[in-house]
Amino acid sequence: MRDGQTLEALWDREAIRDCMMRYCRGIDRCDRETLRSVYWPDGTEDHQAFSGNAYDFIDWCLPLTARALRTMHTVGNILIDLRGSQAKIETHFHAYEGQRRKDGTSFEVIVGGRYLDTMEKRVGEWRILHRVMLVDWFRNMGAPDDIAGGVYGKGPERMGRHDMEDLSVQHFKS
Repeated sequence: MRDGQTLEALWDREAIRDCMMRYCRGIDRCDRETLRSVYWPDGTEDHQAFSGNAYDFIDWCLPLTARALRTMHTVGNILIDLRGSQAKIETHFHAYEGQRRKDGTSFEVIVGGRYLDTMEKRVGEWRILHRVMLVDWFRNMGAPDDIAGGVYGKGPERMGRHDMEDLSVQHFKS
């Protein structure tokens, strides 16, 4: 493989990883525009309870996510098989969700699984063309600890927020 091809492959792999990180940030901050930057307009999402156009998935998912008390999506191992302007990707994920039931009681769920993505590079940009979410395990942990007072007695000012008022949003604007 020539040096130029090697450098382009490294660039492509990093752009794919960046796309996966934007997905996590977009879903956790309920940021529609960031999520739209992850999928092609003709992209599809098969996400257990939803199967269809990726932009419709965003419209379906964000109101559900916004109702959560808090979420945190993280990605781990990413296997990338570059195939010219397409790539097949398997990405391990953990998704934490703190939810509230209709009766007001709270519960926490952690899901572990994998995203199976077909990504496509168009005009130099990688985005998801098709995603299938696989669940490998989950835990329903019941009621969470009360974190209203903050961790280590520091109070709620240092607690992450589940919206665009999260401190990280201002961090990237400055």
